[in-house]
Amino acid sequence: MKLILFSKPGCHLCEGLQEKIEQVSLPVELDIRDITMKEEWFQAFQYEIPVLYWVPPDETAVPQRLPRLSPRASVAQVEQMLQTVQPDHQAE
Repeated sequence: MKLILFSKPGCHLCEGLQEKIEQVSLPVELDIRDITMKEEWFQAFQYEIPVLYWVPPDETAVPQRLPRLSPRASVAQVEQMLQTVQPDHQAE
């Protein structure tokens, strides 16, 4: 499962979500994108980070923005949300 996390340095909410994603038992490839590196990302996400997208296995498909999780969400809740996005996930 490929995910994109839009973040910025010093964002504690972003760091917390990243840590939880890294702890799930699902195989996850996490691409962390610093919104300060591109003006278009900064303008789009400056008030919304962390923002998480799922990248479908079909490389021609458009990444899908995932629902915002509560900062209080547990690792189990993060994993459950990821399973609903790709319920028949397989190790990649």
